[in-house]
Formats: sequence, C-alpha cells, structure tokens
Amino acid sequence: MGGVRTALYCYLFAKKNNGDFILRIEDTDQKRYVQGAQDYIIEALNWCGISPDEGIEVGGELGPYRQSERKEIYQKFAQRLIKSGHAYYAFDTPEDLEQMREKLIKAGVDNRQYNANTRSTMKNSLTLSTDEVKQRLDSGEKYVIRLKVPENEEIRFEDLVRGCVVVHSSNIDDKVIFKGDGMPTYHLANVVDDHLMEITHVIRGEEWLPSAPLHILLYKYLGWEDSRPEFAHLPLILKPDGNGKLSKRDGDRLGFPVFPLNWIDPVTGSVSPGYKEQGYFPDAFINMLALMGWNPGDNREIFSLDELVDEFTLERVNKAGAKFDPDKTRWFQQQYLRNTSDDKLADLFIPVLKDNGIDCSDEYAKKVCGLMKERVTFVADMLLDGRYLFEAPESYDEKTIRKKWKERTPGIMVDLIGVLQGIEDFNAENVENEFKVFLEKKELGFGAVLPNFRVLVTGMGMGPSMFVISELLGKDEVISRIETGLKKLDNANN
Repeated sequence: MGGVRTALYCYLFAKKNNGDFILRIEDTDQKRYVQGAQDYIIEALNWCGISPDEGIEVGGELGPYRQSERKEIYQKFAQRLIKSGHAYYAFDTPEDLEQMREKLIKAGVDNRQYNANTRSTMKNSLTLSTDEVKQRLDSGEKYVIRLKVPENEEIRFEDLVRGCVVVHSSNIDDKVIFKGDGMPTYHLANVVDDHLMEITHVIRGEEWLPSAPLHILLYKYLGWEDSRPEFAHLPLILKPDGNGKLSKRDGDRLGFPVFPLNWIDPVTGSVSPGYKEQGYFPDAFINMLALMGWNPGDNREIFSLDELVDEFTLERVNKAGAKFDPDKTRWFQQQYLRNTSDDKLADLFIPVLKDNGIDCSDEYAKKVCGLMKERVTFVADMLLDGRYLFEAPESYDEKTIRKKWKERTPGIMVDLIGVLQGIEDFNAENVENEFKVFLEKKELGFGAVLPNFRVLVTGMGMGPSMFVISELLGKDEVISRIETGLKKLDNANN
C-alpha cells in the first residue's frame, strides 16, 4: 500500500506538470529477487488506473527500463568514480569486516562503520599498492567498489517536502556502490538511471532520506550537479493503533489488507489479501491513499483521479506520518458505491449472483442494486444482506419475534393478507397507502404491524422500505411468504 501511494504521488505530480510517469524495475539486488513481483507491480498499477507512460511494458526512448539489463552502463560510471579518486576497490572479506566491528566495540566506538576513520585499516586500493591491487583484480579476487565519502563536510540539499536537509559526512559510511557479482547497488544504479533517463523529480518514501546525502555526493562526483533531480521524501503510513510504520503483520493482526491485490508468496504459497479481491473499487482505494499524507487545503474528501491531478501539489504533502484508518477506508468505499449508477452496479452484481447459483433478469438485479446500495459497503454485501430478495427466509429474527410478536399478531397478519390481495397495481406507493389505511381502520400503530410484516417476508428485523421490497417481490411471493411464516411460527409455538 505504501508503494502504491508513492507511485500515485509520482503519477499525480507528473500529470499535473505535463510530465511522464516512468516505471523502472530496480532488480540489482538478486538476493532479494521475488518471483512474480514484477508482474504483480504492473497489474496493481493498471488496476489502480495509474499506468506508466514509459517502462518495461510500454517501452520508451531511454530504456531498457529493467536495471539488470543495464549492467555495462553502471560499470562504466563506477570506473569513472575510481579514476577520479571518488571511489575505491575494497577486498575485505566478511571476516575482516566482523573483526573491524569487534575492535571498534572493544574500543568503545559508537560509530562502527566502514568510513574515513576505518578505511585506512582495511584491505582496499587506498591502503594497498597499485601492483597489489592489479594482482588481486587479475586473479579474480572478490571485491566491491565503495564511494569515498569526504571528511568533515556538510552535505546540503533542499527537499520539496521537508525543506533544507543538512547531514555531516561523519554520519555517512563508505557505501558499496558496485558489488562483486557485477551488479551495482541501488545507490549508483538509481543516480545513473535518473540522470540518463532525464528524471526531473524523485518522489520516494521517507526511509530513503538517510541515503539522499550519498546520492547528492554521487551527482557531484559524476559532474551532474546542474541536472540533479529534485527530491521529495514522503511521510510514512503508520499503524492504526499506535506509532510505527504500517506492516503486513498489522493488517493480519487487525484484519485489513495492506496489498492492492492478493499477493501469493512464491515460497510459502500463503495468500495476503488485496483490496481488489475484497471488493474495493480502485477509485475508492486511490482516493483514500491520496489523503494519506496530502490534503487539498479544505474539507473536501472525495476526488476523482482527474480531480486529484488538478489539485495535487507537493507543498501540501505533510512531513508527519499519516495514521491508517481501516474504518475510513471502508467509508470511502461506501461513498463510491452509493455514487455508482445502478446499471454499473448491476454489471458487477450479476456475476456475484451467478457464482452463488442465483439466476435473475438484469432489470431485477438493477432494482436490487438501487434498493440496497445505500445500506452496504461492497457489491457482494447486497446478496449477503439482501438474500431475501432472491430466496424466501428459512429463519426469522429472534429479537423481533420476542419483542413484537403478540397473541393477536397472527390474526392481524391474516387480515393484512386480505388487504394485499385486493391491490391490483402492486407497486410500492399503492402498498404503502393501503397499509396505512389498514392500520387506521384497525386502530393499530406501525410498530405493531410493520416489524412483523418485515420479519415474515424477509426474515430480518431491519432493512430497506418494506413497500419497495413488496413491489420487487410481487404480490404472490409476498403473500406466500406471510402464509408460510405464519405456519412455521405456529408450529414452533405449539
């Protein structure tokens, strides 16, 4: 969900400024490669309606858009950094790195990084002779390339969300920018690709803010300061019940999705639920995400995607994290469902009916949607809450029977049957009028008759207008249900 929000903000900003939204697959870390993730990302973005203008599927002039297909490009720029003295080869083994950390721990040093203070004690091209470095490289010894971070230097940049950011170089380690497997790390690959793909703005999550100073240095050392993109680091999406970043575990624990679509773990086969499969409309999902960290400056909450494009500005993105609210997310879904035409809802509802073995006309399904949409959250709820519109009830609401069913009720219901039989044009208006006349003649209140009328016909204690329900079901079905209900309740009492 956080990844979708980042993509959404990138899309909104690009469209607002007549730019292009680019999807690049960053797969340089082969250890973290996840089977099926790329297809999932593309499918999720398409479902959300924020498809890229350039990328691995749609192409573009500045591809390829998969980083694993650009290895030779990164190698060239890594070598440029070495030649300029801004990067170096490091031959340290995992054991060497662990020994370094243990020495620093014993010495009481808090900052236990590979940096300006420790690099002189390690096996790298800064401490080894030129001949030895060449020999190690020629023999195929494993190495990485590290960026040589300067000492005692302030690194400054302007973030479009957070303002001026200042980091001292003593807080930055000599990050690996090129690995022994011939692949760059995220840091080098992204800087090179952003430059070559003419990226103007990088909008990403707050977790990448600590890496931004390193990227600023890379732009400087590669001679690209003048064309460096602007950065905007977005606030975190927080847990609904406390501080901390929202995670899959929170969704599992509290019962809501954190994925846009169902995600099937390729290793375990476990399924993490998605918003699509749970019945959310993509527009409702996107509307909710847009307001998780951004606000329009007024009290409006419902926006179409085009309206979000018109209104979106990075200036109105908050610095503080946004607490996720599952109930509010359901509210957005309710608003979108209620504002969807009955025809469109019927198109979605009919497959639900067929999956449940229910066959009805398109027109009847449309009428059910019009009746039920103000009372439900998801399309499937219209069957869950309104099954009585397709099948006679098997049981009757116990609370209603206990409170409203009196000794004289069966006689009243029999008399009501006679009234209903006499209605020639059995529509909601006529049923309601005759029902009111019946109450007046019998000197009865609504509370003495309507709940029992409802429970016999629907089995429920509450619901939409009984007069509209009666019109939908038709005279014969309504009378049949009342008669059947009277028999069942009579047998139960005896």
